[in-house]
Amino acid sequence: MKIIHCDKALTSTGWQTNFEVGIDDDGTIGYAGSQKGVADARVDLLLPAPVNLHSHTFQRAMTGLTEMRGPASTDSFWTWRTLMYRFLDRLEPDHIEAIAALAFVEMLESGFGSVAEFHYVHHTAGGDPYAKMSELSDRIVAAAETTGIGLTLLPVYYEYGGCDRRPLTGGQRRFFCDFDRYGTLHEEATATIGNSLGDYRMGIAPHSLRAVDPDGLTRLMALQSDGPVHVHIAEQVAEVDEVKEHRGARPVEWLLSNHDVNEDWCLIHCTQMTSGETGNLAKSGAVAGLCPITESSLGDGIFNGVDYLAAGGRAGVGSDSNIHISMFDELKTLEYSQRLRDRSRAALATQDKSTGRIVFDAVAQAGAQAGKRPCGGIESGKLADLIGLSMDNHHIGHLQDDMVLDGLIFGGFGNQCISDVWSAGRHVIRDGRHDKRDQIIAAYRNVLADIAKDT
Repeated sequence: MKIIHCDKALTSTGWQTNFEVGIDDDGTIGYAGSQKGVADARVDLLLPAPVNLHSHTFQRAMTGLTEMRGPASTDSFWTWRTLMYRFLDRLEPDHIEAIAALAFVEMLESGFGSVAEFHYVHHTAGGDPYAKMSELSDRIVAAAETTGIGLTLLPVYYEYGGCDRRPLTGGQRRFFCDFDRYGTLHEEATATIGNSLGDYRMGIAPHSLRAVDPDGLTRLMALQSDGPVHVHIAEQVAEVDEVKEHRGARPVEWLLSNHDVNEDWCLIHCTQMTSGETGNLAKSGAVAGLCPITESSLGDGIFNGVDYLAAGGRAGVGSDSNIHISMFDELKTLEYSQRLRDRSRAALATQDKSTGRIVFDAVAQAGAQAGKRPCGGIESGKLADLIGLSMDNHHIGHLQDDMVLDGLIFGGFGNQCISDVWSAGRHVIRDGRHDKRDQIIAAYRNVLADIAKDT
C-alpha cells in the first residue's frame, strides 16, 4: 500500500486534519483516516481530482487560429466550425496522438484526474476508413497510457449533417459512421480499452440530435452495456430551431420525452433551455456537462446553473475545445457567468457553503457519474484520483477550509499551487510537472511544424 500524508483533506464527510490515504495496488483507496503509517508522499492539502467530462483533444492545436473576423458581418459558432473542419483536414494519426498527449498532460497539471474523451474523428481526411476502424480511437488510448490519465472513451456516432438527413461533406466526412460501421468501431475500441490500464472505460456518444436520427439513436442504445451515454444538446439557438422544426419539440424536451434519460446520461452544454426543461433535466438524474470556457469562446450562451442546482440537478465541467485547459478556471467561469447574467454575487453559494465549495463538490461528484468512474471523493473503495496542493505560498497560505477553494478558483493561481496529482493511484504529477512533459511538448511542436507546412 502506498501512503499519502496531508495536513488537511477534503473528504466526503468534510475537512479532516492530519489525514492519511492508503492506496492499494489496484489504484483504489484502501484506507482513509488518521495518520498511522510511514508516508511515501506528503502534501499540505489533499482534494479529490475531478473528471474532465468533455474533451475534443485535437482542437488543442487550434488555439490562436480562430480569433480573426471573417468576411461575414459577425462571427459565430458556425463560422468557427468551418475553420475547425479545414484545420482537421491536415491531421494524421501521429498528429492526433501527439496533440492528445499534450492536452492530457495539461489536464493533469491543472487538477483533472481523468477525462471523458468525446472522440469523433474516425477516418482519413477524405473520409475513408483506416485498415483498422478504431485506429484513431486507439491513438487516444495510447496518449492516455503515455500520460497516465484516467480515460472514459466515447467514440461518437455521427451519421448526418442535419435533421433532414443530409450527407456529411468536407471535413465532416472524417466523422461519418452508419450503424454497421459504428458497431465495428465500437467493438474494436472496446477491445483496445480491455487491453489497457484497468481503470479505463467505454461509453457511447450520439453526437447530437442533428447528426443522429430517431431510429439511429434507438439502435445505438443497444450498444450501451454499462457505460455512460454522452450527447451534445441545446448548445446553439439555430440547433434548437432545427430540431424543433423536424422533431416537433426542442432538443432537451424531445430527448426527455422519447428516451429514458437517467443517471447514465450526460447532456453536454444545455445552454439553450427553458425553465421547464431545466427543472425536468434536474429531476432526471442525468448530468449537465458544462464547458464554460469553450461556451464563452463560442458564444453559446449561459447555462441556467442557479435554478438547476437549486432543483437538485447534477453538473460537471469539461474543457471541450481545450482552448485553455484549467480545471479551476472552468469553475470560475461557470460562477462568473451566473453573476453576469443575474447581476449578482456568490450566485451558486448557499447559506452553509461558499461558492468554491459548492461548485467543487458538484463537479467532483457529477464528473464521476458522467465518466462512470468510481472517484470523486476521498474514501475507501474509490479510485485514488487526488490533487495535492502546497499551502507554502502567499496565495492560499493564510486561508482555511472552504476559503482555500475560493482562493484557488477565483484568485487565478490555482494551477500554481498544485504540487501532485494521482490518477487511479498513479503518481503522474510531482512538483507541479508531468515527468514526460518535455518529450511530449517536443512531439507537439513537431506537429505544429508539420501543420504549418500546409498553410
